[in-house]
Amino acid sequence: MSVLDIVIWPDARLTQVCQPVEGITPGITQLIADMFDTMYAAPGRGLAAPQVGRSERIFVFDAGWKDGAPTPVACVNPEIIDLSEGRLTGEEGCLSIPNTPMDIERAAQVTLRWTDPEGTHERTFTGAEAVIVQHEYDHLDGIVIYDRVEKDVKKDTGR
Repeated sequence: MSVLDIVIWPDARLTQVCQPVEGITPGITQLIADMFDTMYAAPGRGLAAPQVGRSERIFVFDAGWKDGAPTPVACVNPEIIDLSEGRLTGEEGCLSIPNTPMDIERAAQVTLRWTDPEGTHERTFTGAEAVIVQHEYDHLDGIVIYDRVEKDVKKDTGR
């Protein structure tokens, strides 16, 4: 396992839509392990493949590790099944846009389906986990927090 270089905005790789993973190979398992090492070393709570220069639909996250309760989750080919109508706004940071926290509005609850080396899963996330899942999922579609701020500003100004 190793710590990978984090891609920094405005690198064009952060704006690309990632491709589905064809299967969980030893190389994908190694990438997941390296992504966890990189995320923890950063130190962050989530990391998506494009943030380490890869174009696969993979992200990892661990909402609790900084508070002493590690809850690592690796998501390969994640699909958002449902977003709640309830919203929350909170400060988000991004390892690819260092030292630039922004207030972002997100769904308060998200249901996600994904695969990992152990199989396929479906789970509903709330609170910090819901925010992290949506943030990392955005990266897989080439969306960064700057894009979310622009949408909120346009909505508020009617543009």
